[in-house]
Amino acid sequence: MRGAARAAAPVALALALGGCGILPALGVPTWVPLIGGASSGKLAATRAEPPRTAPLLSRGVAPDGEQTPPVDRVVCVVNNDAITLYELEEYEAHLLYESKESPPEGEAREAFRKQILDRFVDDRLQLQQAEREKLAVDDIDINERMAEVMKRLSAQNEKELDDKLKEQGLSLESAKKRVRNRLLVDRIVSRRVRLRVSVTEQEVDRYLEQNREKLEVGLGFEASHILFVPPADSGDDGWQTARRRADEASARLLGGEEFAEVARQTSDDPSGKDGGRLGKLKRGELAPEIEATILRLRTGEVSTPFRSGVGYHIFRLDSREMLGGEALTQARGQVRDILFREKYDARLKEWLGELRQRAIIDVRL
Repeated sequence: MRGAARAAAPVALALALGGCGILPALGVPTWVPLIGGASSGKLAATRAEPPRTAPLLSRGVAPDGEQTPPVDRVVCVVNNDAITLYELEEYEAHLLYESKESPPEGEAREAFRKQILDRFVDDRLQLQQAEREKLAVDDIDINERMAEVMKRLSAQNEKELDDKLKEQGLSLESAKKRVRNRLLVDRIVSRRVRLRVSVTEQEVDRYLEQNREKLEVGLGFEASHILFVPPADSGDDGWQTARRRADEASARLLGGEEFAEVARQTSDDPSGKDGGRLGKLKRGELAPEIEATILRLRTGEVSTPFRSGVGYHIFRLDSREMLGGEALTQARGQVRDILFREKYDARLKEWLGELRQRAIIDVRL
């Protein structure tokens, strides 16, 4: 299990750094001894075993049954930077430990390994670009991040932190190197991607207009209703009678009569006795076609007769909660974040594609 322990340790550190690792955070498994276990932040007395499905680093077996050192070879060259099988398997173990998933088997296993290698290559390309642009990380920045690690692990000093890292198969220097690489990648991505993405107020306005219905889900409205039901088993004649009654009521309303009075006198719905008032409604409580008919109205506006499977309806929109005030401010902020993320992801993908086009990548997997 020495290979598995070595693979698990960088994952635990990445999680402890709260996103400082090059790998994306996919969750904190409870079996990661550096994180799960005691709420006090101290290491659990008994170290939990990782899933048995986690890949082990390649090893040979000597005739006496003892494991030999890891079998290593170059699986990819990124410009002048070699990636070894040992590094790739360690990288894959990171992802599998973080996601707590088992690697696929058979042909899918090879496809999965190639996807992992692609992600590894992207990481290397970003780090290489940061070094080409002579981006630097000060010891102060590294020490600040390491101080966060010490706090998370309840270490009082570097010696105590080093001891706790060694329990996970890590050294203090390897932890600092990992922090340094993450800071370099963050800085090159900020320069090449984040600083080149912006969202205008016009784009926010356009998104709000195109998605207003979705954004207003949960907001309420009040409406009134008059219903004309055809007599049972009356066929087309009954529907014609219901339509004639609806047209007469509609004419009375257009003539200026009060909606509530017309509803009390003519409506076949129980709400008629209350002047047709349906009260406070939430979006989704009525049939979609009826709700759409009501919400197309302006406040105080009365609809023309509308036929449903029940009969003919006349609706009035009495009031409607609108996306405004603090809710609108929050919505605009959320929309801005959505649009920024879409642009950021597109720019990052484009930039990584540019790095790959200029790079010499020799895959030997």
